[in-house]
Amino acid sequence: MIREALKVGSKIDGFLIEEKIHSGGMATLWRVSRPDIDVPIVMKVPMILDGDDATVIVGFEMEMMILPRLSGVHVPKFFSVGDYASHPYLVMEYIQGYSLLKKLNESPLPVEEVMKIGGRVATALVDLHRQNVIHLDIKPSNIMMRAKSGPNGEDIGEAAFIDFGLSRHLQLPDLLEEEFRVPMGTGPYISPEQVLKNRSDPRSDIFSLGVLLYHLATHVRPYGAPTAQSQLRHRLWRDPVPPRKYNSKIPPYLQEIILRCLEADPDLRYPTAAQLAFDFANPQAVKLTERAHRMKRDSIKMAMKRWFQTLGTSEQPKQPQVGAAAPAPIIMVAVDLNEGQEQLSEALRSHVARVLTTMPNARLACVNILKLNRLTINYALDDEGRNIHVQRLVELKNWARTLGLSQERISFHVLENADPAQALIEYAQLNNVDQVLIGARGARALRRFLGSVSSQVVAEAPCTVTVVRLPPGGEQEPDVRLEQAAG
Repeated sequence: MIREALKVGSKIDGFLIEEKIHSGGMATLWRVSRPDIDVPIVMKVPMILDGDDATVIVGFEMEMMILPRLSGVHVPKFFSVGDYASHPYLVMEYIQGYSLLKKLNESPLPVEEVMKIGGRVATALVDLHRQNVIHLDIKPSNIMMRAKSGPNGEDIGEAAFIDFGLSRHLQLPDLLEEEFRVPMGTGPYISPEQVLKNRSDPRSDIFSLGVLLYHLATHVRPYGAPTAQSQLRHRLWRDPVPPRKYNSKIPPYLQEIILRCLEADPDLRYPTAAQLAFDFANPQAVKLTERAHRMKRDSIKMAMKRWFQTLGTSEQPKQPQVGAAAPAPIIMVAVDLNEGQEQLSEALRSHVARVLTTMPNARLACVNILKLNRLTINYALDDEGRNIHVQRLVELKNWARTLGLSQERISFHVLENADPAQALIEYAQLNNVDQVLIGARGARALRRFLGSVSSQVVAEAPCTVTVVRLPPGGEQEPDVRLEQAAG
């Protein structure tokens, strides 16, 4: 293996070494260039010396396997890889922006900023998990916020993950698990499953994000900075101090989100990153439990009971969840509450009920569009003096009542927009919706000429769209059509 030190001005496989930008315990980063690549790029070279920890080599092998398979704005773009037989390296996009380590040093942050960061990182996790990758080392230094400004100069950059040395691809061999039988992760952020040597659960990333959010909101680490395995095991049985105890400005909905992420039992956390991102985008829809109002930890008696239950537990069964979004999808149903659509509305509700029986962990977002006039005045009150928006919300809840869903599985949204189809499409995009259910009114010549809401949603939605139609004559059995395959 070639081990000579790199230096500015040298070339490797056509890449010109320009500047060393970082030197860590496991790798060195060099700014490089190549004539045929017109974006900033960086070369990552592992620190491989005689006697080094073998996990450095295996971790870099995993990154070399995983990064070329990833795509999208939430990861650095991959360009090239060097073989271990000559000179091991990875060349990837140099993400321009800042790492969340900067924000950690500024904590506690305002609530609005914590929510914004949480939403962006959760959205990035959605994309990562859908590509069958669990990061397993979510921490501030491994999250970059891209430099991107909105029309008014506001920061709108997406979150992007770096350093996949501890990651797991659910469709590739896990070399780290095969070769090492110890917990792997970063002490303050490692999940209980990782402590028990389970590297197959995407909800581990949700736990680690909860630790990060807790720190951003309070400037306190919920589990300190453990170094020994015995200290790591404390999170199996000891709950953290509620964040509102440290920062009274934290609203109940944010504490609910953080503490749900930090549940020791993964079954009590958000089932998917998509559902977590949904709550960040819709804080008014967060279902508050006793977690939201908690002001102290569980009693010592309760903690000791959990401690006894963990005695002798050294490993969790591994159950890889390929396609992590599938078990707990977000389903959006577009409900038409206008007069004359009662029969179609009933048919849509019946179909929703059938779908939910096959997806016990699904979250349902019930959406109605309050159509605004484009040119004329829009009135907030109806003829009886009632607030139209509130009245629609009440009607939407009545429509869903017979579905019998628990509060944490259903939310209601009245969107005010002059373009109903565009409002539904944007909602699906922003909230990582997995499937849209929508009713289609009867075909009329004018509607066929102008185009219907359902047909536009079918054409432009980023996910599967199921259209429910009443057959000719208005019989009760609806005609259900899968109009678009998943994007």
